[in-house]
Amino acid sequence: MTVLDSAVSAADDLTPRPSDRFSFGLWTVGWPGVDPFGVATRPALDTVEAVERLAELGAYGLTFHDDDLFAFGSSDAQRRQAIDRLRGSLDRTGLVVPMVTTNLFTQPVFKDGGFTNNDRGVRRFALRKVLRNLDLAAELGAQTFVMWGGREGSEYDTAKDVQAALERYREALNLLCQYVIDQGIEIRFAIEPKPNEPRGDILLPTVGHALAFIETLEHPEMVGVNPETGHEQMAGLNFVHGIAQALYSRKLFHIDLNGQRGIKFDQDLVFGHGDLANAFALVDLLENGGPDGGPAYDGPATSTTSPVAPKIPAVSGRRRRPTCGCTCCCASAPPRSARIPRSGRSWPRRRWPNCASPHSATVRRMRTCSPTRRPTNSSTRARTSVVAGATSSR
Repeated sequence: MTVLDSAVSAADDLTPRPSDRFSFGLWTVGWPGVDPFGVATRPALDTVEAVERLAELGAYGLTFHDDDLFAFGSSDAQRRQAIDRLRGSLDRTGLVVPMVTTNLFTQPVFKDGGFTNNDRGVRRFALRKVLRNLDLAAELGAQTFVMWGGREGSEYDTAKDVQAALERYREALNLLCQYVIDQGIEIRFAIEPKPNEPRGDILLPTVGHALAFIETLEHPEMVGVNPETGHEQMAGLNFVHGIAQALYSRKLFHIDLNGQRGIKFDQDLVFGHGDLANAFALVDLLENGGPDGGPAYDGPATSTTSPVAPKIPAVSGRRRRPTCGCTCCCASAPPRSARIPRSGRSWPRRRWPNCASPHSATVRRMRTCSPTRRPTNSSTRARTSVVAGATSSR
């Protein structure tokens, strides 16, 4: 997006601030550029360095898997050392940990899944791993606990009884919810859907599947969804419609934004680099379609990206704290000023909870959307930032 009719007077107007609530996953900023056909192309980023550099860039927080923070199989002493280093860097910089998740997909023990594994011993181990990570999430003050079942699925329909697997999934979620209640932990769970990859078919592949499953739980009020742009679009679905349904159900607890160009492998492009029009519509929905909250970003640095942190490029748009209901995980989104009108028509009439009217002077026309130029208010500063260079392991 180019700067159109912008009244920005200083570069500082485009600088991200912690109040924007943009957070980054440790698995993204620290991703060394590995892919299924190649080895790492850059060194891993130390946790403390990641926190300090994110703070310098104006980030709000850091999120992570347990195995991002300390290696799988670490001793209690090694775990505590890594946790204390993280806490020290958070205290120094003011960053927070809004979300934590558990890695149940990398190690060979989870090759057939965690919660839905056909081996009861593996299912118990997965639960124990998550319970321990829940304690860490509570210690660090996380408000959301995301669960991505990347290995919960199969390649062959005869390899796993799907109904039995869903019942195991349900039992696991019920146990975790009850644990949170018993321990007095203030945290919510968010299921992250994905149709496939690494498994041929993953259980709860879309937002709709996850929403239906949540209603079967003993405590459905404690569980929502964490949709990711690429995960819905790699199945050919409209991400905006999925988010709208999650908002309608009041289940958008968290959201990851990245880019995807159609039905193919999970590309993890920068947000807006896949379907730009859909990205604009999504931001409008997030900022005006829900009760409270904010967007997130889950996009990669490619294997050719330098390990040196680039300066943050800026684009026009009005900085504003999002209001959709989710917590923030990973970075930035296009501005409210990028709403898209219907071509040649007035704006659609609906509720606009955060502005007086959809015809407000703060709304800018995109040159490709309508033959009639809409007036802008030169006194309104258009400012936001798009942060590129995060990475993703999923």
